[in-house]
Amino acid sequence: MREYLLTLCITAAVTYLLTGPVRKFAIVAGAMPEVRARDVHREPTPRLGGIAMFFGLCAGLLVADHLTNLNEVFANSNEPRALLSGAALIWLIGVLDDKFEIDALIKLGGQMIAAAIMVVQGLTILWLPIPGVGSVALTQWQGTLLTVALVVITINAVNFVDGLDGLAAGMVCIAAAAFFLYAYRIWYSYGIEAAAPATLFASILMGMCLGFLPHNMHPARIFMGDSGSMLIGLVLAAGAISVTGQIDPDALSLFAGSEKAAVHQTVPVYIPLLLPLTIIAVPAADLVLAIVRRTWAGQSPFAADRGHLHHRLLEIGHSHSRAVLIMYFWSALIAFGALAYSVNSASMWIVLGVVFLSAIGLVLLLLPRFTPRAPRWAQYLVPPRYRRGRAVRGGVEGVDGAVAPNASSPAGSSAVNGERPGSDEADRTPAPVVAGVSGVNGATAVGARSRLLNRGKAGTSR
Repeated sequence: MREYLLTLCITAAVTYLLTGPVRKFAIVAGAMPEVRARDVHREPTPRLGGIAMFFGLCAGLLVADHLTNLNEVFANSNEPRALLSGAALIWLIGVLDDKFEIDALIKLGGQMIAAAIMVVQGLTILWLPIPGVGSVALTQWQGTLLTVALVVITINAVNFVDGLDGLAAGMVCIAAAAFFLYAYRIWYSYGIEAAAPATLFASILMGMCLGFLPHNMHPARIFMGDSGSMLIGLVLAAGAISVTGQIDPDALSLFAGSEKAAVHQTVPVYIPLLLPLTIIAVPAADLVLAIVRRTWAGQSPFAADRGHLHHRLLEIGHSHSRAVLIMYFWSALIAFGALAYSVNSASMWIVLGVVFLSAIGLVLLLLPRFTPRAPRWAQYLVPPRYRRGRAVRGGVEGVDGAVAPNASSPAGSSAVNGERPGSDEADRTPAPVVAGVSGVNGATAVGARSRLLNRGKAGTSR
């Protein structure tokens, strides 16, 4: 565990330290496009953050190669080299897209070639564990097609969700943490060495995301761009392929009693076709909904719009930061819920806990739709949006207690610095914010909340 943590820390440190110089390079290189119609940020922001993340990946693999225990991963398996080869190609394509915005079909072809490179070097799915049946061996073509499909789906799922500051990096970091615990449990508890590469990939992926997040949290100083989103998507897919298609369920049967029991025990995060839906369920759902929405509208599935899940969270009234935290919550709930179920699928407490947390998540999700009001004795203990409306001299009380100036009131009688004009308590009681005025990070303090009006086609993903 200490060597994995050391690898994680070095990867995070290299990524963090390089992101600043990369930001300056992106500005000089002109990888700083204008704000598009579908973008949430308001100022041009440099991309190419994937450059720092790629060098963090290289540093993590280099350090792991020189550690005593992790060196066996490189000696016994070609998977780290396969990952580096595929990552280098997908990173190069992403850098070109961040600078020149290449066609979506070219990017799709590059993703398939990167996946094929990993397959040629041995990082592929050899068999499928199916509940009630056991392990089913795959032919070379079946394994190749399934591996390429999993890589492409995961890359695009992460790329689609990269729409808010810190969203993609945080969600992938949460998924990688859950995946690390699962793979480490198989490697350490069961003594299965084939799970060591997946454990290493997950620790490096966490370091890449953690090192980049301080620069990418709202308001972001730099975006990871496609060079970063496609890169972390490929690393996550590589770990899933490694732990799923390379580990023989016969080895787990020694601990579970039988091969069928071993497969059943690890169903939630073991079947490759369901793995993207359990580990990165939110990005995968966003991907499917985007394809259906665009196809139904007669557009290309790769035509960008403002209908993603994070856009809808902003539309119903959440602030930028709160929308990101809600997406974090759902990602952690699904990923760690599946992890807990894989450890003890017979525990009813796990199911009840997931249901309870899901209910909390739904309340948080729909909170802007409600306008709760605090009792009168707590009026001065809660934010203005939760206070009961009161008539105010010199203005007309509007929706949710918002105050609008009278037509007869002179311009100079409007509230200054949040004070109510004509009020005896103007020197110590702030006036409610006018309805529709955005607050910090775009959050609406009271009243009608802003809507994202334009959902049409606009550019490519950032």
